[in-house]
Amino acid sequence: MILCINTYDLVLIKPYCREKIKTGRLKAILSKSLEPYTFETITTVEEFEEYDFTNKRIIFAVSLGESGINLEWYSILKKMRRSGLCFQGSIGGIIVDGNSELYTKSFARELVLSANMAGCTFVGRPLVEGTKSLQNFNIVAKNLETDNLGAYMESGHELVGRVMSFQYSQKAIPKILMLHAGNQRYSNSLDLWDQVKGNLEGCEIQEISLRNGAVVDCIGCPYSQCLHFGEKGTCFYGGIISEKVYPAILEADALMLVCPNYNDAVSANIAAFINRLTALFRTHRFYDKALFGIIVSGYSGSDIVAQQLISSLSMNKTFYLPSRFVMMETANNPGTILENKGIDERIAEFSNNILKAICKNQNK
Repeated sequence: MILCINTYDLVLIKPYCREKIKTGRLKAILSKSLEPYTFETITTVEEFEEYDFTNKRIIFAVSLGESGINLEWYSILKKMRRSGLCFQGSIGGIIVDGNSELYTKSFARELVLSANMAGCTFVGRPLVEGTKSLQNFNIVAKNLETDNLGAYMESGHELVGRVMSFQYSQKAIPKILMLHAGNQRYSNSLDLWDQVKGNLEGCEIQEISLRNGAVVDCIGCPYSQCLHFGEKGTCFYGGIISEKVYPAILEADALMLVCPNYNDAVSANIAAFINRLTALFRTHRFYDKALFGIIVSGYSGSDIVAQQLISSLSMNKTFYLPSRFVMMETANNPGTILENKGIDERIAEFSNNILKAICKNQNK
């Protein structure tokens, strides 16, 4: 039997935690965060199996013990990864409460990737996390003139509000900015992008290469100095980031990063771009801009690179993640990516996901 309850504002997926003494703070956060919405709560994998999660507003709320592990969650995660597009059409956010200074972010970005590949769109900055000490709320608490627990509660409430109010920012002719640092002659990643790009009719596409040392990494300027440059739409180092990338990002409706897997991480120039984006982020937010990625690994580990994009550009820099935001493939020798079995179907599906997210007159 599939349960489908449409009378609630949202669905709360809150995996059962055996360590009851450690769930009190999350309960308090949710009490504040979910006001004034009505919600249905899913706590076990059995309930998860019987529920229809399509076209819902969803909050994932997970209590982690000192180990960073919630056993019921892993049963749900297994079911999620094997259930196809169980979250198709849904919009999500996450609240993770930990009992150590570690694991909340790594747990959350794995959750986001798995749920996103199952069809869930995540709002920009989809994560509110509470470490044991709540020191991660020091700055927010100061800005809100409250204590850290109050800042935690307010952040949760603000996240739920954004999940509930989220609407796709679609354009008749959307602008896509593609960034890469590859060599066209040898890059499987760029070969794959060329095939995807051929399907994006009606989009205005700008491509910028960050190759050959054109990007200097962030120097770590003091906040006031970074803000000073950011207000002028530039950065201490200037160069291609300030002159070409910043203006292109401000104009774009979507950012596409084409990333070969370098030692289970994005390449140095892509990492430098992400770090340098901080100056622009001081004065601009990107909640209405979609993030997409193409990742090709020679052996394995594409999911690790995808999680890096999630944490750096969505959780930190506020880009939203459309359903199945990333295409991940494996190819070693140059020019072999298009020999992968079923690659044409996956290219068509990924291209269609992009168009559905950012183009008007596309069926969701």
